[in-house]
Amino acid sequence: MLKIGLTGGIGSGKSTVAKYFAKLNIPIIDADKIAHKLLEPDTITYKKIVAHFGKNFLTPKKTLDRNKLRQLIFHNKKERLWLEKLIHPHICNEMVKCIKLFKAPYCIMAIPLLFETKNSPKVDRILVVDCSKKVQINRTRKRNSYSIGQIKAIIATQIDRKERLRQADDIIRNTGTIANLKKAVKKLHNYYLSLV
Repeated sequence: MLKIGLTGGIGSGKSTVAKYFAKLNIPIIDADKIAHKLLEPDTITYKKIVAHFGKNFLTPKKTLDRNKLRQLIFHNKKERLWLEKLIHPHICNEMVKCIKLFKAPYCIMAIPLLFETKNSPKVDRILVVDCSKKVQINRTRKRNSYSIGQIKAIIATQIDRKERLRQADDIIRNTGTIANLKKAVKKLHNYYLSLV
């Protein structure tokens, strides 16, 4: 099965692109969804995070306070690297397991930090969803209600846009209409089918 690594900066539209591939019956293996499961209460990773950061990083319901954790790690490189070193190998292992469950000509592996982490699963092609920094900020503010400072801190931890585009095999410029985005996905879908 051909493995397409889907990536892009925050707010670029990766999830929307993945959704359109899913509508074409292509399996999506989402690193973020796997990470959420790994951080659920009583998992090994959850216990290690609580032991490391302390119980003040928990909500009243004893789940991880993701906002508090996010604010810390995007302003503290040492802590961010500690957390990445803990969870990324587990995410990679789970993604590799998921591949074996599907029977399809190709799959989409949605990995936001494909370039930033050493523990990404091997992919055959890299698809980058791209837009300007200004668009990234506007979309992320609408979606997550983060401050501009928080968004800029997140962008600063991600690979430079030019470098991301340089390493891409395929690019979707997500700056137009939804109709254009769907058309770009369909075009790539047909192309990927031609490779298998």
